[in-house]
Amino acid sequence: MAELPLARDFPPADEAAWKALVEKALKGAPFASLESKSYDGIVIEPLYGRASDADVVPGRAPGAPWEVIQRIDIADGKTANRQILEDLNNGASGLSLVFQGSAGDYGHALPPSEAVLKEALEDVHFEWGVPIELQLGPLCKDAALMLANLVQQRGLAPSDVNIRFGFDPIGVLAANGWNNVVWPDMANVFASLVGEMIAQGFKGPFAVGDGRPVHAAGGSDAQELAFALSTALAYVRAAHDGGVPLDTARRLIFFRLAADQNQFLTTAKFRALRKLWSRIEEACGLEPEPAFVTAETAWRMMTKRDPHGNIVRGTIAGLAAAVGGANAVTVLPFSAAVGLPDAFARRIARNTQTILLEESNLYRVADPAAGSGAMEALTSALCLEAWKLFQEIEAAGGPAEALRQGLIQSDVAEARAAREKAIARRKDSLIGTSDFPDLAEAEISVLDGAPSAPCNDEAERTAEPLQRMRLSEPFEALRDRSDQYRAAHGARPKIFLACLGRPADFNARASFAKSLFEAGGIEAIAAQGAQSSDDMLKAFKASEASLVCLCSSDKVYASGGADAARQLREAGAKHIYLAGKPGELETELKSAGVERFVAAGADALETLRGAYTNLGA
Repeated sequence: MAELPLARDFPPADEAAWKALVEKALKGAPFASLESKSYDGIVIEPLYGRASDADVVPGRAPGAPWEVIQRIDIADGKTANRQILEDLNNGASGLSLVFQGSAGDYGHALPPSEAVLKEALEDVHFEWGVPIELQLGPLCKDAALMLANLVQQRGLAPSDVNIRFGFDPIGVLAANGWNNVVWPDMANVFASLVGEMIAQGFKGPFAVGDGRPVHAAGGSDAQELAFALSTALAYVRAAHDGGVPLDTARRLIFFRLAADQNQFLTTAKFRALRKLWSRIEEACGLEPEPAFVTAETAWRMMTKRDPHGNIVRGTIAGLAAAVGGANAVTVLPFSAAVGLPDAFARRIARNTQTILLEESNLYRVADPAAGSGAMEALTSALCLEAWKLFQEIEAAGGPAEALRQGLIQSDVAEARAAREKAIARRKDSLIGTSDFPDLAEAEISVLDGAPSAPCNDEAERTAEPLQRMRLSEPFEALRDRSDQYRAAHGARPKIFLACLGRPADFNARASFAKSLFEAGGIEAIAAQGAQSSDDMLKAFKASEASLVCLCSSDKVYASGGADAARQLREAGAKHIYLAGKPGELETELKSAGVERFVAAGADALETLRGAYTNLGA
């Protein structure tokens, strides 16, 4: 059969032709307007060519699926056991046990109780090689030893179980600002613990370089990488100083990173970690070996409002980590920010990964990102930025000393401030919260469970903690004000959208205004279709709103915006907004009664907080 060249009717494409079309579409705007920057200052281009020096980043073995790890943070042993058995019998590969005070304690966690641990792990067959990963808090020694004792009580050979013990005193220091013993004294305790575990026959890994404290506090990708790398190196040094051969010491470490909804940067971050750790191994005189890297979807992207949107964010994050070569992935249940997730939310988290594995077959390619110009460029750029920060931490004396000096906190605070500014201006979007909210959303089900006990607040802090954040919190605070207003007045606060002209004139700006004000819990009311001035005023009075936002095109504003503002003011509008930038009409519109102009890129939080002030709420 003759070949059918599908491209024969299309002229060959090249970068010059693409740029010519772009310049035409930009209508005089600079090409740089298509570029963006990450929080590390990395320029993200609109188009990349094929990578000329692409190579596969060693990670999971080709064709090997990643581990589907289910997070267990239920304090009651019997309830935890039911959930564990359900997870393991329905697609989960292993478990991540979250203990109080750990970097992953987001309000609910296991207590360091041997009875609870034994009850929770009843009928879990360690000898079958079920991966069990520990997220340890200040009482990490006790919890890890409890699990080791449980293995011994069952008469199992420690070498036959698959436990990642996850000692992380530096991560505890970063998350809580204190530890039972300061580093480097803790290094001796750490080395002793690891030596004891090795003597018992456990194969590890025993310690984790965990970047999540930096990520959860608003840090950048390079900052997270630098912290995880420096922490891992500190543990290697401690084990080596305790008598463990260097070649063995580096195998005692694994990594844990956050995966968020920025898909490409997340994939690049996981690839960059492997490259950077290989570079450190080479500097130690070792032949590089693939690091074991686990992923957990990011806490800071989780929302309380419209929490089902977290399913989409978790899917994107899980996919990005898997494509980046993660060996194990944990997806946070979509209701985690609301309360203690129930079995349904945990099933969705589990099935998210099952679909990626079994239906999308993502694991079958060794390094799907290899050769992509964009991914190779982002990976290389992240490596350079993270290496510089890593060197700064090393020059300060290591991560514990850098935390004590406030070096890491200062860098993270800078990235956090930039991130908070972008969220306030809705440049970074959280669908369902800062954009396209649903004021009529139904409540979701969560389990009853007391919050986990706080860390020992009376202990002396040896460093300022990295304060955990969720990006949606400022908008959620406004939605809480809306709920309080409704409880006091019987209805939500309202704003009337005065749509001028034809639908083609006002639809775009009316949609923008509705999304903006409802993100703060202020219900937007608008009549449908074209209206006369009399119809608009009747609709305004019927709405019982005291706030108004004019919505239309620049052309309609020029011909009738000022008149409409005057009529609305005379009809009783307390405060008038206008959707769009006024340009030369600003003086005229303000004289007619418009008091604020709202447009994309402006500080949405400031506008919304001001609206509550105007409402007298």
